[in-house]
Amino acid sequence: MTASDSGSDGDPDDGGDAYDYDYDYEVAVDVRLRDVDFMGHVNNATYATYLEQARDAYFRDVLDVSLVETETVLVTLEIDYVRPIEADSDVVVAIDVAELGTSSLPFEYEIRADGKRAATARTVQVVRDPETGESKPLPEKWRSRIEAYRE
Repeated sequence: MTASDSGSDGDPDDGGDAYDYDYDYEVAVDVRLRDVDFMGHVNNATYATYLEQARDAYFRDVLDVSLVETETVLVTLEIDYVRPIEADSDVVVAIDVAELGTSSLPFEYEIRADGKRAATARTVQVVRDPETGESKPLPEKWRSRIEAYRE
């Protein structure tokens, strides 16, 4: 897990050869046999699992909390597919936390296979009060850790 891969001036629709966005965090993800569909590439639904694995690593590494132990819910998931991920690919998920909301934690992602963009994605997590089910403000500790990580 490392800091970001700085972008180049490539076209965002160039098939994934150039990065046009600066990501703060990266994590490698293993392609498992069960991820591969009958066409020999990673099933499109598995991309959401890769995002979840990367988000979990971000929570542990940057926020110093387990995603399992937080009171957050996923409220948005958007994935734009660029190219298939082959079964033997080296996969990395890059993450950037966009502007923080009062209770929301928006993530921007790039899934890379063998160094080329395979998908871009966006999710939003919202912190919620377990008793009321209503949203509540992001912990200040998280805000300061995210800001410190960006520097």
